[in-house]
Amino acid sequence: MLNALWLGFFLVAAVAALAQWLVGGQADVFSAMVQALFSMAKLSVEVMVLLFGTLTLWLGFLRIAEKAGVVEWLAKVLGPLFSKLMPEVPRGHPALGLITLNFAANGLGLDNAATPMGLKAMRSLQELNPRPDTATNAQILFLVLNASSLTLLPVTIFMYRMQQGAADPTLVFLPILLATSASTLVGLLSVALVQRLPIFSPVVLAYLLPVALALGAFMAFLTTLSAAALAQLSSLMGNLTLFALIVLFVGLGAWRKVAVYDSFIEGAKEGFDVAKGLLPYLVAMLCAVGVFRASGALEYALSGIRWVVHAMGMDARFVDALPTALVKPFSGSAARAMLIETMQSQGVDSFAALVAATIQGSTETTFYVLAVYFGAVGIQRARHAVPCALLAELAGVVAAIVVCYHFFG
Repeated sequence: MLNALWLGFFLVAAVAALAQWLVGGQADVFSAMVQALFSMAKLSVEVMVLLFGTLTLWLGFLRIAEKAGVVEWLAKVLGPLFSKLMPEVPRGHPALGLITLNFAANGLGLDNAATPMGLKAMRSLQELNPRPDTATNAQILFLVLNASSLTLLPVTIFMYRMQQGAADPTLVFLPILLATSASTLVGLLSVALVQRLPIFSPVVLAYLLPVALALGAFMAFLTTLSAAALAQLSSLMGNLTLFALIVLFVGLGAWRKVAVYDSFIEGAKEGFDVAKGLLPYLVAMLCAVGVFRASGALEYALSGIRWVVHAMGMDARFVDALPTALVKPFSGSAARAMLIETMQSQGVDSFAALVAATIQGSTETTFYVLAVYFGAVGIQRARHAVPCALLAELAGVVAAIVVCYHFFG
């Protein structure tokens, strides 16, 4: 799948570039594509520099958490649930606790903490993999749920809107919460269907229903807050949770007589080893995406979508927000740039900008996640991970558009 996908980017880009040259007379498209190759290679290195620091920091703290028994405790608590969803993973395996920490960090918008936890979990799952170059069912479920981007506190989206002068930066909070919930649900159900998981068994429902009820109650509480209080709560919860995790890990480690400094250094060295192996995968994926964008293929796709929407007699205002949706699976920085450009050109509180912000907050950089998580353990055959992740991504985009029409249309 990854081989076909990577080749497809270049083939589609080549066809689009030829059309730009032969039909549109834009011979400079080839220069733009070559420039995109080099700029994406440079971006890959810049991303790696950030990852080196982040992975080294958080895998250091995670090693303390492991020795303090936090990961083992989480694995035992969630053993019955994961025995149904990931039957090939033994009960009490450390990967289960790491997966839980990763999901919690993602839900709170703690991206810098979530990625190292996720990579540690993926490496732990790889220890159970009988075919190291092929993704297991457990690894696919974990990756798809990561790519579904369940985020309860989209603080970064509020920040972007505030920077662009929005009167109410948190206006898109509930739309994002609804759209990201739809994305995660579709991702879970799609993998469950392919892998024939007992998603409606009493054990699974006993874990998931209370979470769903708590999430609903939390959403209901948030609707009672003013915009200023909501923004303040979001920022406080994110930062407080991040620092509380660090204090919890270090405090428990000290209480259980763990050599916390030595353990941190041990984990940090592992983070350095994990990060240095990611660069080839990032260069390969980001360069392919850069050529695809520079060739004009993205603009052709938007024009085609706009024509189809008009032909169906539907409102086409949401099409102006689709650049964010179309590039988000490939590049978070590109999607962020598209979102800001939409805010500036259309107005920060325009319908297109609100849809783009909701899409940005409820979807994930699927191919980046794929390259980083599978690249970290050397997986080359992704099996059904890509279609299931993209289906979750599509569900998030469609839900964002529908919800925004309901809230703002």
